[in-house]
Amino acid sequence: MLTSLGLLFLFGMFMGRIFRKINLPPLTGMIIAGIVLGPCVLNLLSDTMLEISADLRKTALIIILARAGLSLDLKSLKKVGRPAVMMCFVPAMFEMAGCIIIAPYILGISRIEAAVAGAVIAAVSPAVVVPRMLKLMETKYGTEKGIPQMIMAAASVDDVFVIVFFTAFTSLAQGGSVSAASFIQIPVSIVLGIALGIVCGFILNKFFNIISTSDTSKVIILLSISYMLTALETALEGIVPIASLLSIMAMGAVLLKLNAETAQNIASRFAQLWVAAEILLFTLVGAAVDIRYAASSFVGAVCVIAFAMVFRMAGVQVCLFKTILNKNERLFAAFSYMPKATVQAAIGSVPLAMGLACGETVLTLAVWAIFITAPVGAALIDLTYKKLLSKETA
Repeated sequence: MLTSLGLLFLFGMFMGRIFRKINLPPLTGMIIAGIVLGPCVLNLLSDTMLEISADLRKTALIIILARAGLSLDLKSLKKVGRPAVMMCFVPAMFEMAGCIIIAPYILGISRIEAAVAGAVIAAVSPAVVVPRMLKLMETKYGTEKGIPQMIMAAASVDDVFVIVFFTAFTSLAQGGSVSAASFIQIPVSIVLGIALGIVCGFILNKFFNIISTSDTSKVIILLSISYMLTALETALEGIVPIASLLSIMAMGAVLLKLNAETAQNIASRFAQLWVAAEILLFTLVGAAVDIRYAASSFVGAVCVIAFAMVFRMAGVQVCLFKTILNKNERLFAAFSYMPKATVQAAIGSVPLAMGLACGETVLTLAVWAIFITAPVGAALIDLTYKKLLSKETA
């Protein structure tokens, strides 16, 4: 496994640098590095590494969301108001609707199977979006209207919303039923997740005020609590729904609110951690991709993804209708809501493992959603933010 880690870091960093040199998102090179090293090409990664791949990817996601929380200014988020809430679920609903409409005609699957596919591809990737929004916040682009804060927060809630629908649709596809309680889990998990994060944030702030510790120690403590919050969500699954990723962000946001200097110092350490975590995350996403399935129905998958993406972008415009954002800023928000990666890699193969007839089709859609939207969405964010957003002068 140590050899596998070394290969992932070295080749992932090398490919990322090459793609940066040619003005393409480094994550594209990292994903390709993972594919090349993974089971479908060179097969150089150990079985142990592949078995714990999901946990390692989640660890990387926790790091970027913890950093996001430590940079999330709640005052700026309040400026956006209603659209911030709508962005949490409306674009995903539009995208799922687009897939349900078009997929049966192009891919020859049933409506409920199309719903399963739509739920898989509808989740936006915080791992792609959040680092870019943090960069905008650091350089003051769009911050006057709270645009990066809105996108960063909503992208995390979007995943919670979509995964609940994915669970419901797979149950229906298996011939089961879905109760109203399944959908009540969405607001309950969000509220409990945020509440738990707020409590942890207050406790941590008290602890840091009473006991003097180095910034490095504070990072370790914050990471440890974040891991335990994630484990708590898993332990309570089926009993009490908790959105642990939102807890992590809320915990960081409370620390920033109560002690900005401490939060900023910790955030700078997390920025250094993210350098390694990013490589690990996207190379492992690539290693999880099965290109044999991807090659089987390229044209149909691309058509469905493109059609669904048009619906998603329309959903973003609905959320931002009659707001303080101008048309350029609304267009940027739509671009920022394109990238897919982590959720698709995590759940794309689940329908196939469950024995659903649409399993291969859903996996193919998940693979191409990663390949197309992650680099394209990231590139659009990177190339357009200076043109579409205003830089805060004060």
